[in-house]
Amino acid sequence: MTGIIGAMGVEIERIKESLKDKKSEKISGIEFISGKLHGKDVVLAACGIGKVAAAVCAQTMILKFRPGLIINTGVAGTLTKKLGVGDIAVAEDTVQHDMDTSPIGDPVGFISGINIIKIPCSRDAVKLFLESIEKAGGVKSLTGTIASGDQFINSGERKKFIVDNFGAIACDMECAAISQVCYMNDVAFAAVRAISDSADGESHIDYGKFVVSAAQKAAEVVGYFIEKA
Repeated sequence: MTGIIGAMGVEIERIKESLKDKKSEKISGIEFISGKLHGKDVVLAACGIGKVAAAVCAQTMILKFRPGLIINTGVAGTLTKKLGVGDIAVAEDTVQHDMDTSPIGDPVGFISGINIIKIPCSRDAVKLFLESIEKAGGVKSLTGTIASGDQFINSGERKKFIVDNFGAIACDMECAAISQVCYMNDVAFAAVRAISDSADGESHIDYGKFVVSAAQKAAEVVGYFIEKA
């Protein structure tokens, strides 16, 4: 079984509409929808915004449904001129840009307990996602680090901080939390995010215009991925 998590309903709606034999169960206030997508068993959820909501959803999904892989889909802000609105960021690894215990000597982004900064994603899933993007046709993509934090990035200064410290290509609010939960549970993880905004002083304007179309583009790629898996 494959788990699919988006933060908001708009990020999973297209996938939900395509599910066959749907069953719904609510746990911890989160609706988990299981069914068949392209003949494959999947479970789908909108976790809510932010790292805590994402972690609760991922841990519950793992314990209840036992997925072999969890995919995070949705939208993100771009951190590079190589990705614009509608383009796709595929996570090679993830980082929590707001994790900071540097005052006691740790590097910025260091996650105590698992003792790493960047959490690796499934190489096999990354490869399959890139093949799925090719099938989508005419979609520009880039593979790299996706940075997460409990902040909607709307500042050139903060954007520069994330790029300078982590070399990230995109930012969101959930991906790295889900990635950490998967890492701790030895579950494969992958993330695909469509760019909805510029993660700078104009990002709140871009986001409102493009969130729906970007979310649908990411969901389309996830659909191709499941079909090929």
